[in-house]
Amino acid sequence: MISIHLIAPSGASLDGKSPLAGIEWLKSQGITIQNPECVQRVHQRFAGNDVERLHELNQLAALDPKLIVMAMRGGYGIHRLLPKIEWSAIAQAVENGLQICGHSDFTTFELGLLAKTGAVTLSGPMLNYDFGKIDESGKTAIPDGWMWQHFLSAVRDRRLDCTVNAAQVFLGQRTIDTINGMLWGGNLTVLASLIGTTYLPSGTQTKGGILFLEDINEHPYRLERTLMQLLDAGVLSNQAAIMLGGFSGYRLYDNDKGYTLESAIEVIRERLPKAIPILTDLPFGHQANKLTLPVGAKATLDYSATGFTLKASW
Repeated sequence: MISIHLIAPSGASLDGKSPLAGIEWLKSQGITIQNPECVQRVHQRFAGNDVERLHELNQLAALDPKLIVMAMRGGYGIHRLLPKIEWSAIAQAVENGLQICGHSDFTTFELGLLAKTGAVTLSGPMLNYDFGKIDESGKTAIPDGWMWQHFLSAVRDRRLDCTVNAAQVFLGQRTIDTINGMLWGGNLTVLASLIGTTYLPSGTQTKGGILFLEDINEHPYRLERTLMQLLDAGVLSNQAAIMLGGFSGYRLYDNDKGYTLESAIEVIRERLPKAIPILTDLPFGHQANKLTLPVGAKATLDYSATGFTLKASW
């Protein structure tokens, strides 16, 4: 039986219904839930004050290693806790079997843990959006079945196997190849905020890696600017491949005059070394049909102009 231990290290829940609906759905699948009271905490815009949220993160080291830890939601909040997180103790719990899952602001924690210890975490679903999302009519939306199956494959079998059939137009000079490298990444804005700190995995750690990125509520020009920052900082050119997931929640304006997300990617493609492919349509991000991706695990990527297959076991 799967047991999920909830944590709320970032923003407070935007409504009272989502976390409760998510808990009830997980229970209906035979999942036992620990620490549900965390979803009720509120301090300013955060899910508790800094002391509460830091204590909850550091307590991960003392949990039963058979548990799966899941973040309630993203937002913002982990960055201010980074200096006092007990990285080594948490990494030891992961080594003993503990699995930790989240995305969005949780990218901060996952990359920090990877940078400090090399421990593998899961970039995947969270309680509120993925299991307790409220639709436009105010009813609880049924969790995406594809997302759920890939989550179960990750936590039960520690396995990723996904094939995407979608035209790839930003491959560069290589239109077919197989790449083996460390899979890492997460939210683009969060990742870029760690540049120049000890919480971003080093160039040595990530050299030849497979970098995946996603974001929400960011206009394409902001995405381009942030990708340029990663490019000029040497992060993108250090990779063997770059995979772009969902970039949702923005709208274009009249003064864009044809400028689109694809236009932004093309500019990055022109400056990036041609040997490094950019792949699009990775099912990951602030969207219902998301993969659960092992941050820090070795992965194999096979790609061509018609799609790609991503596999890993850890």
